[in-house]
Amino acid sequence: MIEERLADLRERVRALGAVVVAFSGGVDSSVVAAVAVEQLGRRATAVTAVSPALASGELEGARDVARALGIAHEVVDTAELERPGYRRNDRDRCYHCKSELYDRIDALGLDALGGGTTVVSGANADDLGDWRPGLRAAAEHGVRHPLLEAGLGKDGVRAIARLLGVPSAEKPASPCLASRLPYGTAVDVDVLARVDRAEAALKALGLRILRVRHFGSLARVELGAEELLTLDDRLRADVHEAVRAAGYDEVIVEDRPFRSGALNLVLTPVERG
Repeated sequence: MIEERLADLRERVRALGAVVVAFSGGVDSSVVAAVAVEQLGRRATAVTAVSPALASGELEGARDVARALGIAHEVVDTAELERPGYRRNDRDRCYHCKSELYDRIDALGLDALGGGTTVVSGANADDLGDWRPGLRAAAEHGVRHPLLEAGLGKDGVRAIARLLGVPSAEKPASPCLASRLPYGTAVDVDVLARVDRAEAALKALGLRILRVRHFGSLARVELGAEELLTLDDRLRADVHEAVRAAGYDEVIVEDRPFRSGALNLVLTPVERG
C-alpha cells in the first residue's frame, strides 16, 4: 500500500516539471524535497525561511537534511513580525506568516528553473482536520500540496520517509515559535526569544518532544508521553530550574502528554472551518 502511495506521489511531483519546496527540514517537507530531487533533479530547489520565529537549531537541521538529499537549498529572511496581522496573533496568524513566506519565495524569481516553477508545501491530509489558515494563503499563491493531494497523512508520510531513508524521518514537529502563544497574546521578538531559550534548555536536558506554552510570566510545559514516563523528581526540578532561568517566574509541568495544536482547542468547529 505505501509503495502505491509513493508511486502516486512521485507521479504528481514529476508532472509539475519544476518545483520550489517550502522547506522546514521537518519530515513532511523533507519527503516532498526527497521526491522532488529524485524526480526532477536540478529543477527542484528547497527554500527555508529564517526569522525570530524559527527555533534554535532548525536552520542547521534543514541545511543538513537538504545536503543529505542532494537538493539545491536557498535561505530567505522573512519579516512576518512587520505584519500587523501576525503580531496581533489573532486566529488567522498563520495566514499572515505563510503570506509572507510565499511572497518572499515568489520574489526569488526561481522560474529560471525552467518551464514555470510551482511552489509546493509539506501540508498533508491530516492538516485538513485542524485549523490551518496558512492553506488559504497557499491557495492565493497557487501553492500545491503533493502529500495532501496524494491522500497521505502523517503516518503515511513517516512511512515513506523511512522507506526513502530521509534523515528527518523521526524528527518531532517544530512549528513556528509563535504557536506557543495563546491567540490574542501579541507576538514580539523578546517573547519568542524567551520561549526559544526555555525549549532549548529542556532539549539540553535530553527531552525531545516538548512545548513551552507562554502565558506571560507563567510557562506551561507539555512533554511527550515517553518524556513524562522519565520525569522523576530530580528531572522535574531540573525542568523548573531551566525554564525559570530562561525568564519565567512560574512553571507548571502538565500531567497530560503533549498534543499538537492544543491551543486550537479554543476554536469552535465553525471557526476551524
